[in-house]
Amino acid sequence: MSRRAVGSTRRNGSFPFSGAFNSKSKSSPLLSIGLVVVGAILLIGYVYKGSGVRGGANIVSRIEGDLSCTLEVHRAIPFLKKAYSGSMHKVLHIGPDTCSVVSALLKDEEIEAWGVEPYEIEDADRTCRSLVHKGIVRVADIKFPLPYKAKSFSLVIVSDALDYLSPKYLNRTLPELARVSSDGLVIFAGFPGQQKAKVSELSKFGRPAKMRSSSWWIRYFVQTSLEENEAATKKFEQATSKESYQPSCQVFHLNSYH
Repeated sequence: MSRRAVGSTRRNGSFPFSGAFNSKSKSSPLLSIGLVVVGAILLIGYVYKGSGVRGGANIVSRIEGDLSCTLEVHRAIPFLKKAYSGSMHKVLHIGPDTCSVVSALLKDEEIEAWGVEPYEIEDADRTCRSLVHKGIVRVADIKFPLPYKAKSFSLVIVSDALDYLSPKYLNRTLPELARVSSDGLVIFAGFPGQQKAKVSELSKFGRPAKMRSSSWWIRYFVQTSLEENEAATKKFEQATSKESYQPSCQVFHLNSYH
């Protein structure tokens, strides 16, 4: 976009030049002023080209790497309510930008919501800072035991978090998620081939995202003694099919440990 802007500036800038040399002007000072103005425009265009293209590249990079399963949770909330109905009264969301999910859930007066942000919160808005101050949202490393008692929440939803964990840490984290839930666990995970973290974010996430296939996840759930919540899966699929909703992330519905 920056390149096109520079190019158009140069093309438009050529017309004053051609007009100046093809016609005889009676006012040489006016011509000089015109040349100075055109020269200034071209100089600005050159500087913009040198700095603007890099900025444009960063914007494109951010968009391409910003596929978010947390955003998918927002889209799925109405369908989760239908699938879990009475089990949505006390919900814990775990994942980046959890403040936005918690805020969305709290708009429903029948839902109590909490959140765990696995990474440092940067540039948090006033709403998010308030949630953290009230203890509704916590910043905690999910590779370690969660600061909640067993079955503290009816439903636990996790997004954009497990994709960044190695199997070593998944062995600790996944059972923890099931431990603190009583009626179910919903996992939003990326599809293989989806780009998640940018190079600039690796210091934040610790490692690139590992997009695993549904067959990999199913085998892993079996190994960790986690069973599919068939009733919730069926209700969720029925609700989404009526609205022609196709999740852009994998969605797994699991039973809690009993």
